[in-house]
Amino acid sequence: LFEDGDVFVVNKPSGLVVHPAPGHPSGTLVNAVLHHCKDFQRPGEDALRPGIVHRLDQFTSGVMVVAKSARAFASLSEQAREHTFDRRYLALVRGEFKDAAGRISASIGRSTHDRHRMTVTGLNSREAVTRFEVLEKFGVASLVGLVLETGRTHQIRVHLRFAGHPVLGDPVYGITEFADWKISPELRKAFEAIDGQALHAELLGFEHPATGKRVQFTAPPPGDFDGALSALRAMVS
Repeated sequence: LFEDGDVFVVNKPSGLVVHPAPGHPSGTLVNAVLHHCKDFQRPGEDALRPGIVHRLDQFTSGVMVVAKSARAFASLSEQAREHTFDRRYLALVRGEFKDAAGRISASIGRSTHDRHRMTVTGLNSREAVTRFEVLEKFGVASLVGLVLETGRTHQIRVHLRFAGHPVLGDPVYGITEFADWKISPELRKAFEAIDGQALHAELLGFEHPATGKRVQFTAPPPGDFDGALSALRAMVS
């Protein structure tokens, strides 16, 4: 989406892992950035995560910024810690909210039953707040806009499950089986085609490390998300 001497802004596709980790030693966003940016200064203290100041889950798509210089890494890392990034997400979730907008405030910690999962808990947890706005509702599902007030691991997915409206296609916290839903074959096919979870980081804004100016970048949802949304709109038209 954008590149200069300090930052690199991308629209990360669903399925792409951000940085190397056990099970994903290559083929990550970091590998791609290092290959593309010949002048990359490898900023940051973690050799496996150079330039990474925030991340998106493997199956969450959308806008991310990577620092290319030490100056950019320091500035963006501070903005991330202070939660001054502008971040807006879109999600397709089960059912309809009672309220048109609101806040989900529930502390999140690691599950004691599965260390790979997060959960709403008061045990070894951290405060987490997500704001939501219902953009469109279709009975069986809704399109919601989401803004993070905090940045916990899997926060949106955990909070939406906690609120009773899990994300469609989410293999960990949401819904991947639609066989028993009373919906048309066309809509069911569109839901089953969702790659990972129907969660997309639509907007990212930050203060540019070099100019100090506020910049914003947006990207539309990917084809599978858009296909499910179009099928829902067709259902009610």
